[in-house]
Amino acid sequence: MTDQPILIIGATGKTGSRVADKLEANGVAVRRGSRSSDTPFDWEDQATWAPVLSGVSKAYVTYFPDLAFPGAVEKLEAFTTVVKQSGLEHIVLLSGRGEHFASMGEDVVRNSGLPFTIVRAAWFAQNFSEGYLRDPILGGVLPMPGGDILEPIIDIDDIADVVVAALTEEGHLGQRYEVTGPRLMTFAEMAGVLSDTLGRHIQHVPITFEDFHAYIAASGGEFVADVFTSIARETLDGRNAHTSDGVERALGRPARDFTDYAAVAAKSGTWTIAA
Repeated sequence: MTDQPILIIGATGKTGSRVADKLEANGVAVRRGSRSSDTPFDWEDQATWAPVLSGVSKAYVTYFPDLAFPGAVEKLEAFTTVVKQSGLEHIVLLSGRGEHFASMGEDVVRNSGLPFTIVRAAWFAQNFSEGYLRDPILGGVLPMPGGDILEPIIDIDDIADVVVAALTEEGHLGQRYEVTGPRLMTFAEMAGVLSDTLGRHIQHVPITFEDFHAYIAASGGEFVADVFTSIARETLDGRNAHTSDGVERALGRPARDFTDYAAVAAKSGTWTIAA
């Protein structure tokens, strides 16, 4: 390992914060990149890009709110040009599974000439405990479109472990790890696991994509709702109804099961209803 810090773009996000914390726990120097960080980074301000890259060895890159957002691919392409001028040794990109624009973002990094690793992720389990679906679950419902579509939902801690391995170990350059949970589940089955874990009934409510948009907008605003509803429309059609071995290939162990995720999240108190 070099003494130069590793840059985390999106260090306040679900995966970025975990990657930064795990690296620092392992004694690795980290530069956290966000609009509020000591060395700020803003996708909308190209003047912040070169300074945050100065003196770092590697970078983990996420795009908020998602690579599917209009203009994201073009910004990522412009960013890789700045990255190449910085002399970065390795870029790890977070991508989305089954998303057309995310795939285009992968191609940008793959064709940039930079040493890369791509982590292509399934739906995040933590959307239920830290994201836009937490409040509905507190109210006893899991509202999701897509009917009985099967999804190999993944624990974000697995994503973070894969990213940390890619940034700190040999053998990950040029790899694309498609990371999923170990089994396919319907959203009704996920609601059943949450019910068993919490000891109270969580009802899966099949909803339209329009209603899904309204649920997200209520907690995350129209901006986030537009993006995630677009992703849901694109991906909840059966295209992702298969598991992948990315976690096992990267880490040499199976991915965590949704039941394990639910137990850890419940223990943290995230779904505790105030008296």
